[in-house]
Amino acid sequence: MKASRIAAAGAVAGVAVLAVSSPCFAHVSVQPEGEAAKGGYAVVGFKVPNERDNASTTKLEVTFPSDHPLSSVQPQPVEGWDIKITKSRLATPLEVHGKKINEAVSKVTWTAKGDGIQPGFFQKFPVSVGTLPEDTDQLVFKALQTYSNKEVVRWIEVPQEGQEEPEHPAPVLALTAPAEDGHGHGAAADDKASDDAEKASAETTAASDDDSGGTDTTARVLGVVGIVVGAAGVAYGVLAGRRRTA
Repeated sequence: MKASRIAAAGAVAGVAVLAVSSPCFAHVSVQPEGEAAKGGYAVVGFKVPNERDNASTTKLEVTFPSDHPLSSVQPQPVEGWDIKITKSRLATPLEVHGKKINEAVSKVTWTAKGDGIQPGFFQKFPVSVGTLPEDTDQLVFKALQTYSNKEVVRWIEVPQEGQEEPEHPAPVLALTAPAEDGHGHGAAADDKASDDAEKASAETTAASDDDSGGTDTTARVLGVVGIVVGAAGVAYGVLAGRRRTA
């Protein structure tokens, strides 16, 4: 009886957790692969779950932030989906690597070629973005999710700190602190350490080869000496035998 009660209580708790957490999983969201560091580049994925039991998701439109335009936006091809990139002219040009950029991507639209995202499934849409702004802690992407029954869900409500999450929150990308010492310094240090290790290993191998060569030479000298001494002993024995016979 006690075991059955514990099992029943666990089942109730599990259902409660799912009931509480399921709305969060139903939202269109955006997450980076690793970190999205300020001033750098990142690959982010827009996760789109299907919330309907009788319709499939056939289109996703993501609007990119106009207050922090991104100079580089490159969607990864997704099988079964067409991708359209919309660019808009910037009121204030961006300067990237010494060049002025007068337009930036304002929207990316994915349209299903077939059934799209069917009930009970979700789809990720990866995009490479950069350079990420350094004067904000987050980027807000507003999204429209269209179903096969023509229903459109507008994920455009911006979550506010200290307030309850809105019914249809917009995807928000959290930005992390800039990488120390710029880009790639950690990799360079690792490469140097690897090179030093390989050099040390080569020197150790060379020293080992030298030691082995010295040992071989000594063995050969001792062997020759042994042969000479042995031959001398045999000759001495023969001469001694002749003298006795005489």
